[in-house]
Amino acid sequence: MMKYLIQGFILGISYVAPIGMQNLYVINTAVAMDKRRAYETAFITIFFDITLSVASFFGIGILIDNFYFLKLLIFLLGTIVVIYIGILLIKSKPQLSKDNINVDMPLCKLVAACFTVTWLNPQAIIDGSLLLGGFRASMPLYACKFFITGVCLASFIWFIFLATVFSIFKNNLNENILGKISIICGSVVIFYGVKLGHNFLKLIFYS
Repeated sequence: MMKYLIQGFILGISYVAPIGMQNLYVINTAVAMDKRRAYETAFITIFFDITLSVASFFGIGILIDNFYFLKLLIFLLGTIVVIYIGILLIKSKPQLSKDNINVDMPLCKLVAACFTVTWLNPQAIIDGSLLLGGFRASMPLYACKFFITGVCLASFIWFIFLATVFSIFKNNLNENILGKISIICGSVVIFYGVKLGHNFLKLIFYS
């Protein structure tokens, strides 16, 4: 049983650690706001990330596999939205001045923002559905609860880690460094978008 828990944890870290919209949102909040808001953002993101992981593991992947046009639609929308977000990240100019940031954002708006970068993120939905759904189909039924527990544990540890590290060391960062981080992150996101586009074309021409 412990084997499946560890496998789930390792896969969960591999799934959530690559720079993406969730990570960037938690990082930016930790850098620009106080620790309380950084941890609020982290915990809310964890909630939505875990619910998406569980849904992907137990159901969304099956829907995508059974409905060809749904898969096509998700890949097409994912390609457009992810590349667009990547371009925005590259063109963005991060500012560390709190005068330009609403630190007192209402909690409902924070929840909505965290929901958006998770459940309305085509990259997260597609990756989670194909990756986690595929693993569920390949393992015995009794192992599923241990595996998904490991995945959820990885999400919890990772986002708390991000919020903690960037809250502690934010005074060592400057706008130039954040700008370079944004360029790197945007390039990675665009790469994922191009990859989604490639998968979309494969579905059309080779299915």
